[in-house]
Amino acid sequence: MENGTYFFFMLFENLGCIKYAFFSLGFIFYCVVIYFNVLIMLAVFLERTLHQPMYILISCLSINSVYGTAGFFPRLLTDLLYDTHRISFEACLIQSVVIYSYAACELTILMLMAFDRLVAISKPLYYNNIITIRFLTLLIVIAWLYPIICVGFAGLLTARLKMCGSKLFKLYCHNYELVKLSCVNHNINNIYGLIVTVTNIFIPLIFILYSYVKILTICQRSSQDFRSKAYQTCIPHIAILLHFSVAIFCELTLSRFVNGEVPIELGVVLSLEFIVIPPFVNPIVYGLNFPGIRKKVRHLIKASK
Repeated sequence: MENGTYFFFMLFENLGCIKYAFFSLGFIFYCVVIYFNVLIMLAVFLERTLHQPMYILISCLSINSVYGTAGFFPRLLTDLLYDTHRISFEACLIQSVVIYSYAACELTILMLMAFDRLVAISKPLYYNNIITIRFLTLLIVIAWLYPIICVGFAGLLTARLKMCGSKLFKLYCHNYELVKLSCVNHNINNIYGLIVTVTNIFIPLIFILYSYVKILTICQRSSQDFRSKAYQTCIPHIAILLHFSVAIFCELTLSRFVNGEVPIELGVVLSLEFIVIPPFVNPIVYGLNFPGIRKKVRHLIKASK
């Protein structure tokens, strides 16, 4: 199989009329995800009192959610609606890069959130001097560009491979699944994939874990009022982080199994969790737990009516 031909999504075969029900549910879900995340973005952008590092980073999560779901849902809905479930080699690589750069950016943004809370709680008197808008902007740019460049280069390494298979047992394009379909030596891809996994997943997770352990240690030595305020801002971040970490772990583990070793239904659920659940849950969690965002979102909803 030469580059430039097509791959086929085998999981869409033989769905029958139920595919229209899946299409309707997927379309409604996608619209809800876009609506909620755009509300968060508008709330932070339009309300001057929310122009603070913590809220700016929350809006970055929403931007990333819109970016990631745009790489997944339109293609999914198209495959559900039409009988031809094929995708070109180039389009497949682009979808893979978008989805996995979304996942990597999610972790780097969560890492910046942990750093922001660590500085706010450990050095409250120097917080405004350390986390300036200019410094935050630089961190955000790095948090976006580094994962996108890393994942994009992985896509370029895959593009050089000669493919000998065309069947994908996924609902979306997966870089490692493409590598497994190649019929040439791909040790370079495996080594580079390991490097990307360590630098984009494990290192951010280790830093995040260190930050929240440090925060909890500081809170134990502080007053009850201080602990309450710290927990109020940190618990939503920790909850989002725990779920996303488990979802990423499931996806990484699942990709190492051979097709057929894991039940199809379980494989679909585990492979979709990191791209479907966080974009839906994040705006709800932050919208409900932060009064400033909640108030502005309520105002925007009333204004839209």
